[in-house]
Amino acid sequence: MKHDRKNGLDGLFRPRSVAVVGASRREGSIGRQVVSNLIRGGFAGPVYPVNPKAEVVLSVPAYRSVKAIPGPVDLAVLVVPPEVVLKVAEECGKKGVKGLVVITAGFREVGGEGVAREQKLADISKRYGMRVIGPNCMGIINTEAGFSLDASFSATLPSVGAVAMVSQSGALGEAILADAAQAGLGVAMFASVGNRVDVTAADLLGYWEDDPHVRVILLYLETVGEPQEFVEVARRVSRKKPIIAVKSGRSDAGAMAASSHTGSIAGADVAVDTMLAQCGVLRVDNFRDMFALAQALLDQPLPKGPRMAIVTNAGGPGILATDALVGLGMAVAPLLPATERALRKVLPAEASVRNPVDLIASADAARYRAALKVVVADDTVDGLVVLFVSPVMIDAAAVAQAIVEETSKCGRPVLACVMGRQRGDEAQQILRDAGLPVFRYPEDAATTLRQMLRRQRWLERRPIRLPSLTVQHAAAARVLRRKGARGWLSSAEAEAVLTAYGIPFPASRRVRSPGEAVAAAHELGWPVVLKAEAAQLLHKSEHRAVRVGLRDSDEVFAAAKDLLERLRPQFSDVRLQVQSQATGHREILIGMTRDPRYGPLYAVGLGGVQVEVLRDVAIRVGPLDGKDPQEMFAALKGAPLLGAFRGAPAVDLAMATNALLRLQKLVSDFPQIAEVEVNPFILAESGRRSVAVDGRLRLEDE
Repeated sequence: MKHDRKNGLDGLFRPRSVAVVGASRREGSIGRQVVSNLIRGGFAGPVYPVNPKAEVVLSVPAYRSVKAIPGPVDLAVLVVPPEVVLKVAEECGKKGVKGLVVITAGFREVGGEGVAREQKLADISKRYGMRVIGPNCMGIINTEAGFSLDASFSATLPSVGAVAMVSQSGALGEAILADAAQAGLGVAMFASVGNRVDVTAADLLGYWEDDPHVRVILLYLETVGEPQEFVEVARRVSRKKPIIAVKSGRSDAGAMAASSHTGSIAGADVAVDTMLAQCGVLRVDNFRDMFALAQALLDQPLPKGPRMAIVTNAGGPGILATDALVGLGMAVAPLLPATERALRKVLPAEASVRNPVDLIASADAARYRAALKVVVADDTVDGLVVLFVSPVMIDAAAVAQAIVEETSKCGRPVLACVMGRQRGDEAQQILRDAGLPVFRYPEDAATTLRQMLRRQRWLERRPIRLPSLTVQHAAAARVLRRKGARGWLSSAEAEAVLTAYGIPFPASRRVRSPGEAVAAAHELGWPVVLKAEAAQLLHKSEHRAVRVGLRDSDEVFAAAKDLLERLRPQFSDVRLQVQSQATGHREILIGMTRDPRYGPLYAVGLGGVQVEVLRDVAIRVGPLDGKDPQEMFAALKGAPLLGAFRGAPAVDLAMATNALLRLQKLVSDFPQIAEVEVNPFILAESGRRSVAVDGRLRLEDE
């Protein structure tokens, strides 16, 4: 049974004493570096180097073994060969050690014997109730006063701050700490988790949830090894404090192969991206963006909306800022007429009083002060980007001071961009000391503002409870649980299951000859659609296996004859479906593919054959709440096509969202469903009948 997320982690991050097993006197060794970092960092308790061949390490008395240490040991850092780790871990357990940091590599990451060794380490951890960071990691850090713990081999001693960091990579952990220090970002705690034999990112999120020293959490993830736990904790924690993530592996090279449109669209990175967004985690592309966003979230309020004002002394950067903001989905706020009139009174005639407000190159501190005083008073502005290109004749430091003083109490985010070298460094320092994030280029400021707005939207979002859905569970179970049911079901079986769960289909008949097709068409009424069906005929459009708009017996007979003669050589089991033609005016897709790591991935998109070409889809990781389907359809680039359009009425989106929730209930009730797709689902206007005209369903192979 897994440890409680918070239980025992104080033994790792807030120990009273630390033993370094594998401490070394050799210059450049990891064992020596860990001891050095503990001493250099000012750890508040005793440090016990353990080395059977040394009496002293870095002027600290050494011990032959952990059991030889006279006092209690809360934390042990293991820097010993992999074949010795298990013996030492057992000894630590008997000693009463509360936490292990296993820096040693040679476990699961090397395969073979390493996998078994890691499992044995996990078993020892559970038997003695020790929490374990690693193996194959860089260590942990806690700068909190009273502990000052640097149990790592990092070359960077971080300054005290309010950011907690998790890195899955030890090597990148070193770079993260170094870059954070260079960016002026202080650290509260840091953990390089390595192979995550015990402590995971989810555990650390839970540990930091209510820690007053931690205000922002940063993650570097290569995989999300515990997605369900991660989602549960991250959704809760991100309501209290921001979580920012860099997740590597954006390519689709490792995405699973799938036969449905839904499966081919929902690649591995889409799943991760969606999962993080649904948890309120802000995913960024690189560490530069991560640190800039962290600093902004620490020091600035969130924007209440997307309307931004730009104040600049140069037209070019103002245009770049405008393009970046608009391109990222924000708006350059139209200033109130009163604001423009007030600006005109304090600015020269050559200046622009429209947003972006261009103060022109001669703008000094007084002009910045006067303009910002006016812009800040405009309540339609949700945030400000202040640009300054420092010319030789202008006192850059005085301009920076004016920016600080005029925006310090505006209650909205203010981001600065300082370009040019003339006293630019001094100006940047003044801005940073006042808590204003400073950027080299306006595009970076816009990227940060977009993420801040995303966080505001996440905090504003309130889920809607799922509606009560009436379904015919027994009817679906008869099909799905029949002996031998696996792989792709027949069209008739898939339709029966979907119909049982309340997804409507038009009336249809299944036949084997042109004559039977004509008889079925007369029974159903004109016009009709004729489709070929076979076990291996998955994409009908690729084989021209659908005929629509057939209006008389001759058309039906000719179409049926052609389909059977052309397809029978390739599909010996081919048969025909005659279906009443739907009368809706928009086609959509709804579907699910089950990812082995992240669970059900639900997709909606504009339907028909173009879905994979346009790739205009919205993906969510299940479970969906009652609001998710609405947001998914609204997120489509083609969403306007579902509204009133060139004389055509808006479609019944309530029907579409209800159908998606019914699909989710079906998937939840029958976990053996691996893929299911309704495409196209033909939507009519509200009050008219919307129907699915094709459905496919695949069960997990036995």
